[in-house]
Amino acid sequence: MTEHATDPDLPPAGWTEEAVHLHRIGVEPHSVSVGTARDDMVESMITVHQSAPAVEATTEHIVEADLAAPTGRLTVSSPGVHPKDGPGITVPAGLLRVRVSYLPCDPPAGDTDGGPGDHYLYRIDVWPTARTRELDVLKQGPNPWA
Repeated sequence: MTEHATDPDLPPAGWTEEAVHLHRIGVEPHSVSVGTARDDMVESMITVHQSAPAVEATTEHIVEADLAAPTGRLTVSSPGVHPKDGPGITVPAGLLRVRVSYLPCDPPAGDTDGGPGDHYLYRIDVWPTARTRELDVLKQGPNPWA
């Protein structure tokens, strides 16, 4: 874990201007953070695959990045959940490719604050890869977006 993840006085690592406005994810060697269009409850789905899955046709924005997972274990966290307290997911150990897809959807069943921003299902697909690649925006969503 880097010091950025534990020191609240440092800016979040990976959140460059380009990350905020174009690709919408913050990337570090051992973490990927998803920028959401809303600041209340959002829905997400994480699926581990053996190889790259097909791209969903209704997706509004798609971005891929590499993620190092040397232990074969990922932790899911959110602004209200510290990484050590989040649920874990078993993945193939080593280099992974992560695809984050923003699929338009209805509001989640839970209570939301009715604030601004579109509702998306944040679909996160993960699969092992043998070679490193640059971050790649496969489909650019509208801008401004949130």
